[in-house]
Amino acid sequence: MLLLAQGPKAWHGLSQLKSRVLPGTPGSQALHLKPWLSARRGPTETSGQGQPQGPGLRTRLLVTALFGAGLGGAWLAARAEKQQWQQQRRTEALRQAAVGQGDFSLLDHRGQARSKADFRGQWVLIYFGFTHCPDICPDELEKLVQVVQQLEAKPGLPPVQPVFITVDPERDDVAAMARYVQDFHPRLLGLTGSTEQVAQASRSYRVYYSAGPKDEDQDYIVDHSIAIYLLNPDSLFTDYYGRGRSAEQIVDSVQRHMAAFRSVLS
Repeated sequence: MLLLAQGPKAWHGLSQLKSRVLPGTPGSQALHLKPWLSARRGPTETSGQGQPQGPGLRTRLLVTALFGAGLGGAWLAARAEKQQWQQQRRTEALRQAAVGQGDFSLLDHRGQARSKADFRGQWVLIYFGFTHCPDICPDELEKLVQVVQQLEAKPGLPPVQPVFITVDPERDDVAAMARYVQDFHPRLLGLTGSTEQVAQASRSYRVYYSAGPKDEDQDYIVDHSIAIYLLNPDSLFTDYYGRGRSAEQIVDSVQRHMAAFRSVLS
């Protein structure tokens, strides 16, 4: 009623009063806070012109590559561990079979007496055969030589001594062995002996052999086991390789045995 009584001048004063109050109202505070809030937003909260930014393509590729490399490394490690475990089981089984545990006394192709103790400290590959063999023995000796040559070409590996033991002492004397081994490798050692000495060496490695009937020229074939035997530097039988194993497979096996070897004599 008082305002109505005072007329237009009172209304003009009220409007001035409201104008001065407006900057202090909650709405006015929101208007002043809005730029401050916009400034506090992070890079992924921008609105309007920009879209949220995630990891770059290069980062994602790097993470994927590292993850794949980690999986590949774990798989290779597990594979190597499995191969080592299988090799240890095989070696233990072969030793329990008592192959190559006996000694032998033979003559080399130079006429020098040889026993298994002479090869201690060396890796040795042994093949049993005979010089009149038409095909299998030359093929297996050639494979043995390839193994030795491939191992010789690998730096850091110890030398491997190739040995050829006859199962036909009747015809394979010292001179015959000397003529035969020179066609394969300069370090191939040919061993022969009496019938009893050859039989003893063959039994030690579980080698079967049997001479067949003689033909009209007094020639004959000797049927025998076909295997290459590996001895470690302790002169202990470590592994054997049948006719179906390639030179590359034998090289790989010998390398694994070399890496895992720990002397039981020292």
